[in-house]
Amino acid sequence: MSDESDEVEETEAVDEAVTEPETEEKESSEEAEVEGLQDGDFVRIAYTARTVEDDQLVDTTDEEVAEEEGVADQGEFSPRVIVLGEGHLFAAVEDDIRGKEVGDTGSVVVTAEEAFGTYDESEVRTVSADKIGEDDRFPGARVQIDGQQGVLETIIGGRARVDFNHPLAGEDIEYEYELLEEVDDDLEQARGLLNMFLDIDLEMWIEDDEVEETRVEEPDEDDEDGDDEPETVTETVEKRTLYVESTPQLSMNQQWMMQKQQIAQQLVDLTDIDRILIQEVLDGAGMGMGMGGMMGGMGGGGVPDDVDIEEALEEADIDADEIAEELE
Repeated sequence: MSDESDEVEETEAVDEAVTEPETEEKESSEEAEVEGLQDGDFVRIAYTARTVEDDQLVDTTDEEVAEEEGVADQGEFSPRVIVLGEGHLFAAVEDDIRGKEVGDTGSVVVTAEEAFGTYDESEVRTVSADKIGEDDRFPGARVQIDGQQGVLETIIGGRARVDFNHPLAGEDIEYEYELLEEVDDDLEQARGLLNMFLDIDLEMWIEDDEVEETRVEEPDEDDEDGDDEPETVTETVEKRTLYVESTPQLSMNQQWMMQKQQIAQQLVDLTDIDRILIQEVLDGAGMGMGMGGMMGGMGGGGVPDDVDIEEALEEADIDADEIAEELE
C-alpha cells in the first residue's frame, strides 16, 4: 500500500511540474495579445473613405483630397480623434486598427451590410406630390416626407416617386487610414471628441474646482439612539471641470441641440472630466443702441419726438392712469 501511495504522490508532483511552464506560457501569450492599440485608447487618425465600385468620395480628413473633390467648403478637414471601441468608426475599421501601433497604415473594405445597408427596393415608394415643396420638385432633390429622408426620383402630376434608401445603400466602402498619435492629455481628448461630434473648433480649458454637493445619508440601523430620518449632508468636493466658450455656431448646431446630453455623457465617461460648463461671453460689442430690443424695436434713443404717447397707449389698449398707479 505504501509503495502505491508513493507512486501517486510522485505522479502528482510530476504533473504540477509539467503544467507550470504551460501556465507561464499562457500568461505570456495573453500579455502579447494586448500589445498595440486597444479599446478605450484615444487615437488621432487620418483617413479617406471611397466607394469600391465607382471610387466616389464618402469621407476624408485630408484637406487636399477635399479640394480635389470640390468639397473643401463643406466643413473642416483635418485628422480626427476617436476612441477605439466606441463605434466612432465602422466595426471593420476598428477591428483592423486593434493591435496596431502609432505610425501604422491600413486599408480595409467595409461591406454594404456593415456600412449603410443593402439596397431595399421596397424603400422606393410613391407619395403625394403635395408633400414635396415647390423648390424641391426636381429629380435628385433631397426631401423629407413624414420625418423620413429620401431622394426624389420622378414627379408626374400629383404623384412622386421617392427613394428612402440611404444614398450609399448597397455600396462597399474602402477606408485607407494612418494612425498619427495616441492622445493622452485630457484637454486634447475632450477637444478631439467635441470636434468629431460637432465639427466646430471651440475655445475650452480645464480647471479643478471645489464644488458643494448635497447627498442623503440613510440612518444607521445599529444606532438605537439615532434619528430614523435620512440626513441631508453637504460637503465640498473637487471636480475636474471642462469649460467651453459658447459661440453662435455651437448654439445653432443641430447635433448639439438634439444630443448635447449624450455628447456630454460620453465626454464624462471616456475622460477624467467630471462635469462640463458651457459659458456664454457677452463683451458688449454691438450693444451701443441701448435697450432697443426691449423697447419693441424703437431703438435706444427713446421715443421719437413726433410720436404722441397717449395716442399710442390708446391704440395699444393700455390705460396710462393704471400704469401710473402701479408705479406709485
